[in-house]
Amino acid sequence: MSNLPNARAFALRGAPPLDLRPIGLAMLALLLLFACIPAALAHEFKVGDLQIEHPWSRATPPGAKVAGGYFTVVNKGSAADRLLSISSDISDKAELHEMGVKDGVMTMRPVSGGLEIPAGGKVALKPGAYHLMFTGLKRQPKQGEKFPATLTFEKAGSVKIEFAVEGMGETGDMDMDHDE
Repeated sequence: MSNLPNARAFALRGAPPLDLRPIGLAMLALLLLFACIPAALAHEFKVGDLQIEHPWSRATPPGAKVAGGYFTVVNKGSAADRLLSISSDISDKAELHEMGVKDGVMTMRPVSGGLEIPAGGKVALKPGAYHLMFTGLKRQPKQGEKFPATLTFEKAGSVKIEFAVEGMGETGDMDMDHDE
């Protein structure tokens, strides 16, 4: 019964103030962590007036000889530029390809003369459209890793980029800016 006076005093005074600082700091740290995730997933590279957004590729099964490469090029300048060539240590050859449907038949062919990036515009390289083909793979791209490549543009020059390797069935949807 010795606790009864303490309980009555507690009830009359009210609860002692609760220190919310540790909880607030933990919540702030958690919010900052989640805010950094999209930035870590969507990586960008810049050369001249061009911005290359979220280069990605898919993991390939053992023995595959080709892999695709995808990204968006945004031209923030007042003059058009042209993607002329691609090179990477992951493959013997890298080419720009175009996919399309003609008379109900899907076709894929190399793009000759490069790919124009219009002034103030953007071009998305994505599955089922313009894309890169890495042929003669020297090693299999694995999910979670990155591999380097160099893009060469007519006016802006060359830029080294890294392709983030996603899972075999991925579509590159983590880059929410691609709404073409």
